[in-house]
Amino acid sequence: MDVLERVERHVRRHDLIPPGGEVVCLVSGGPDSTCLWHALRSLGYRVCALHVQHGLRGAESDEDAAFCRERFGAEVIEAPGAGLSEAALRDLRYQATDRYLGQGRLRATGHTASDQVETVLYRLVSSGRPGGIKARREDGVVRPLLPLWREETEAYCAAAGLDYRRDTTNEATKRGLIRCEILPLLERLDPRARASLLALAAEPERPRLPRGVEETLAALLRSRQGTREADLGRGVRAVREYDRLSLERGPVRYGPWTIESELPGLEVRAWQPGDRLAGRRKKVHDLLVDAKVPRRQRPSWPVVVSAEGEVVSVPGIVDTPGVQVRRS
Repeated sequence: MDVLERVERHVRRHDLIPPGGEVVCLVSGGPDSTCLWHALRSLGYRVCALHVQHGLRGAESDEDAAFCRERFGAEVIEAPGAGLSEAALRDLRYQATDRYLGQGRLRATGHTASDQVETVLYRLVSSGRPGGIKARREDGVVRPLLPLWREETEAYCAAAGLDYRRDTTNEATKRGLIRCEILPLLERLDPRARASLLALAAEPERPRLPRGVEETLAALLRSRQGTREADLGRGVRAVREYDRLSLERGPVRYGPWTIESELPGLEVRAWQPGDRLAGRRKKVHDLLVDAKVPRRQRPSWPVVVSAEGEVVSVPGIVDTPGVQVRRS
């Protein structure tokens, strides 16, 4: 299957562009966006081009803009980006083109399978979770070249006699580090590295809970002691009664106490022998004695515990900012 067939199959599979439809190609002048512009035109789509100039490379940026005007008939919009990170520059481009074209206008970018692999690897390292480039974003940005590797877009341009530009600063970016140093090392370790990383991007994205909430729920499920509750923040608490877990909204009620907090990961339970107040040597038992809590009430006296198991508040005895306690 040749390049054009693979691109068209991907476009149809993900419903990226209506048959014969109009799309704006965001072009940088590099081989990927040059391939994108030419391939979509060859497939019969109504294509126009737009180039965003950040002005980060002086004369080289001006030459890129001039190339895109002449080669693609591209409109050029200015969006100065000095001092911005790679991610911030990407967001700036999408925002600038959205404003220029009108909200929701269909725009295509030249992201390839190579970009996909680099993104998966970067997100694994930075967040511990794989995450790929979407074939279609919610704001109307589509990626028709995701089935192609970067070397294939370069080969396509060579076969079609298409000139393109090179960004001489690419190697100095985080993506450049991944592309030029990390991925080659991984492929020395195992030649299947790129294919394995690409497979991670193909897995369906599942909604994920914030990491703190996940850890709180996991700790609650590991416990086997009767009934326990944990505050998940924003007025939601998890209640485990033996093998049953439920989520409830509102403050935690513990005997005569009503306890609420916007801090995530807190748990309310009865005081236990050996409990100590976080950051202090004093035992909770001694605090109860000093506060003249009757002996028969001590076993059921509540404490507020962090996700790390530290006692952060003893209702009626030790207050903590962010934890509100009332007794009826």
